[in-house]
Amino acid sequence: MAIRPSAFSVNRQTAADNAFQSARIDAEPGEMARAAYAEVTRVHDVLTGHGVEVHLFDDLSTGLTPDSVFPNNWFSTHAGGHVAVYPMWSPNRRLERRWDIIEMLKREYRVQDVIDYSGLEQDGLFLEGTGAMVLDHLDRVAYVCRSNRADPVALERFCTHFNFEPIAFDATDDAGRPIYHTNVLMCIGTRFAMAGFDLVVDDARRTEIEDRLSDSGRDLIHLSREQVGEFAGNALELEGSHGLILALSSRALASLTSQQVAVIERSAAIVPLDVPTIELAGGSVRCMLAGIHLSRRTARPRD
Repeated sequence: MAIRPSAFSVNRQTAADNAFQSARIDAEPGEMARAAYAEVTRVHDVLTGHGVEVHLFDDLSTGLTPDSVFPNNWFSTHAGGHVAVYPMWSPNRRLERRWDIIEMLKREYRVQDVIDYSGLEQDGLFLEGTGAMVLDHLDRVAYVCRSNRADPVALERFCTHFNFEPIAFDATDDAGRPIYHTNVLMCIGTRFAMAGFDLVVDDARRTEIEDRLSDSGRDLIHLSREQVGEFAGNALELEGSHGLILALSSRALASLTSQQVAVIERSAAIVPLDVPTIELAGGSVRCMLAGIHLSRRTARPRD
């Protein structure tokens, strides 16, 4: 699922802890909005061309929700018919939650329950979905960079409800600032995992994460700090009509070495997407896509 913005801009409320946001923006706001709208449309069209069904919604909030293009932070879906709705750190991001999207999921897919954690905001507890967590659906592990957007109490509740083992760790950039979302650091595919392992502060924890991922049968791709800064970790494996694909930005792909590309291409075709305007807001392709892990409803036969 993707959201096409009508009034895209960089979120000033999140600038304090999101070092991936652009510090200087020359574009006129209307120009940025038009460019972001076109970029999401292009992402939809390219992925659809590869056989990926993308539910495309428009955000008509006229500037109230500058980060609406990143829907994976406020909800996630899970096999067995489960949906989670998350507590958001930034007040204006809480406005992104749309129950019309949840109702669409109920109509189109088999949804057994919706677990709404958003009430935790009143207690100052936040967990920003599959931005704060990178989920290994095969090994049932939730990898989480500690930050103000990933509270341990909220994480424990999610993992208990959805049967994941939490593995939390500290990761920082060159300036010593915590990485704000785990999904700018790490991408877990079926046969590979790529991450900025060197950004993990604790050596023992870093080794544990590497061992856990490699023990699951995946090839490890070590991303440099510079590659993480180019959004190389912010990618998402998807099922296309001809097999697995890896969706990532053209900027991210340009930062990868030929050896890293070769490892990915053993199991997934790489699909680069041009999203330079949206990347100004501190997120890239993975942030733009909320995965649907639900079973389709089947039409009932007519009497």
